[in-house]
Amino acid sequence: MIHNFNSFLNEITKVKTIKEASAFLLQRVNTPRINKALDFAIKAHKNQKRKSGEDYVIHPILVATITSFFNENEDVIIAALLHDVVEDTDYTIYYIKDEFGSEVANLVEGLTKIVEIRDHSLIPSNSDEKLTKSALTFRKMLIASIGDIRVLLIKLCDRTHNMLTLDSLPPHKQKRIAEETLVVYAPIAHRLGIAKLKNILEDLSFKYLLPEEYKKIDEYIKSNQKEFQLKLNSLIQKTEELLLSNGFLKDEFKIKSRIKHYYSIYLKMQRKGISIEEVLDLLAIRVIVKETLQCYETLGLMHINFRPLISRFKDYIAIPKENGYQTIHTTIYNKNAIIEIQIRTFDMDKNAEFGIAAHWKYKLNTAMPDIKWLEEMKFDENNVNDFYELAKNDLFSEDIVVYTPSFETITLPRGATALDFAYKIHSDIGNRAIEAIVNKETVSLLHQLKAGDIIKIITGKEIIPRCTWLNALKTSKAKYEQKRLCNNKEKEINRKFAIAILSTIFDLDNLKIRALVKANGLCENIIKIVDDEKFLKEVVKKLTLTIKRRNILYFKNTKLKEYKFGNIKILSNKPINDIRFNYCCHPKFGDKILGLLEKKEVEIHHRFCNNAEKHLKKAVFTTWLKNEQNRYFLVVSLQNKKGELAKFITMLTKMDIFIHSIDLGKDSNNCRLEIEFEDKRFNYIKSKIGKDYKIIEFVSTKDAYNS
Repeated sequence: MIHNFNSFLNEITKVKTIKEASAFLLQRVNTPRINKALDFAIKAHKNQKRKSGEDYVIHPILVATITSFFNENEDVIIAALLHDVVEDTDYTIYYIKDEFGSEVANLVEGLTKIVEIRDHSLIPSNSDEKLTKSALTFRKMLIASIGDIRVLLIKLCDRTHNMLTLDSLPPHKQKRIAEETLVVYAPIAHRLGIAKLKNILEDLSFKYLLPEEYKKIDEYIKSNQKEFQLKLNSLIQKTEELLLSNGFLKDEFKIKSRIKHYYSIYLKMQRKGISIEEVLDLLAIRVIVKETLQCYETLGLMHINFRPLISRFKDYIAIPKENGYQTIHTTIYNKNAIIEIQIRTFDMDKNAEFGIAAHWKYKLNTAMPDIKWLEEMKFDENNVNDFYELAKNDLFSEDIVVYTPSFETITLPRGATALDFAYKIHSDIGNRAIEAIVNKETVSLLHQLKAGDIIKIITGKEIIPRCTWLNALKTSKAKYEQKRLCNNKEKEINRKFAIAILSTIFDLDNLKIRALVKANGLCENIIKIVDDEKFLKEVVKKLTLTIKRRNILYFKNTKLKEYKFGNIKILSNKPINDIRFNYCCHPKFGDKILGLLEKKEVEIHHRFCNNAEKHLKKAVFTTWLKNEQNRYFLVVSLQNKKGELAKFITMLTKMDIFIHSIDLGKDSNNCRLEIEFEDKRFNYIKSKIGKDYKIIEFVSTKDAYNS
């Protein structure tokens, strides 16, 4: 019987007939019930063919065979054999229940639901939105599968066989299925800790999605294969001698070697911006021992006898990953080679390779992997795109482990903030968090956490939306909760802003405006006027007519005039001479903004600015203009003498440059002027300024602020 998974899958790809497939399955698992299910599957799928021309039933037989590698339970194997019967034949779930029992029927029903949801949700492969739609499939699949995690195992094995036989499909379908596999299935395999399935799904997807990059890595690995194996063999021999000479018995340990799988190499290169030669964990040996204590004894021997890279040391035995993975990682120099050493027990090795499936296959004494993430993943059914982004963020991230004050371990994605930690503890703590204490020092809630940090969250009484922080948050739970709070907050602000705009136009207090809005049946839709100028004009006309009907003495001019200042457009019936950006909130181009009217000047704020909300009395319709202007960040050195700044600003004014912000700093001899402005004439402005002033920096930026 084949025990190496890659060799096992290689044999699977050679199977072309029902007879061969059946023999392969029964070689692994052979019971009367499985034989009965096999005969039934062949009968049910009779005359059905795959795109390759092969008998369709070969597919479910081989899916059951792959599943048997992870779980030899009769019901699971039978469910894998029959997973397409209800979907593709006239047989019902009730027939399966009668013939094979309720447990098999429940598993098949879970698998059938996934297929139905996927087929219903996934849009055509020629659409640009296919990944986004896969997110809906993904979310519903999780919910459909959460009742019995074995459904996910069978589905992962099903997808593995589909990926192994992808060559028979046209290129556009190959890419769509590969994308879906990389976004949906490989991350689930990772979270369930099934490294064998995760790695093969990632590499097969990588091959179809980025064939050129795959080819480069493949050629590099194959051309250096002999050299790599010599380096690994040399270290294996030295390690074996070291263990035997220090009291380990021959049957107490096993040493294996590995070359990092292709997609993992590619991700490391992309993440760190390095070449394949700089990937430090490209080569690794794995030392597997009987007891946990022996792991640390082995670590000591490796560090004493080889030169370690201390920055590359990780102890996942003391602090396991969320998916249950336990191993000590260290990296050493051996002659001219840098090689990673992985040290773990035999149980840990099975757990690392098989994940949650190891607990069925080997009945391990280790703790089951944490699958709370299935329940914790938040979503908004009406915003599939958001869900995809959040889910992808959680599932593809590297993990760090931090601590609560009582030293409970919390796993977070790398780059997570103190606020992410707060939400991981509880939604209410995240909603009411006001500051964090990290390693006994008070820090901002946006402070990025490092592995090993001890965090305490200080909460207040009020729920606090932080609507400008969304991009800084890393976990789906934190983003989802903040989006929910901010959607409610935005509606509240937009309602106040809308009333303030109308109050300013009509010179009437808020109570009278609200009465007019109610009289015209606009209470539900009034918030639309803050972003829709056409709707604003319609509302102004309606309210004007209502006022005139009620009060013949009202002669205010309510016609709205359009004003443009740089990249800002304003609608108002009041004279506007200028705008200015307020420095309390720093809105960027494209952010939702509002304009506060003060005399004949409009002050621009971010829509969620707390300071602006407190002064929301007189307001005007304000929006960004879509134009070809570009923003520039300019740093120049001015002589430190009287009138030099005024002279420089006058020069910019004469060139008709729209200035957004100015910041002036001094050293002993010169003034360093930082200025942001808007224009199209990059080369002209650069040459004009460069004649008389020293330019330190001159770059284009799309942001109104870079502070």
